[in-house]
Amino acid sequence: MTLEIVSPEAKLFSGTVTSVTLPGVDGSFQILNHHAPIVSILKEGVIKIVADSFTFAKEVSKKFVKVDDKTQTLAINSGTIEMNDNKIIVLVD
Repeated sequence: MTLEIVSPEAKLFSGTVTSVTLPGVDGSFQILNHHAPIVSILKEGVIKIVADSFTFAKEVSKKFVKVDDKTQTLAINSGTIEMNDNKIIVLVD
C-alpha cells in the first residue's frame, strides 16, 4: 500500500509500506494492506511506519527516528488520516 505524510511545510514521506500504526484519539490503531476505507483524527503521539526501504528528503529526514532497518517513527502533535483504495494520506501538524 502507499503512504503519503504531509505537513503544512512539506511532504514528509511518500512510498510503499507494509504497515502503519497511528495515534488515534480513541487509541492507537494499525493499518495493513487492503484495509477498509477509514477517516480518523489523530492526537499527539508517534506514527510507526514499517517498510522494506525508506527514502527521505534531506530537509525532513531529521524528523524521523530509525528503530531498525524496516521501521521508522515520526512524532506528531495532531493530524488526520484517510485510507482509501490502498492509499493512506496523513496530514500532520
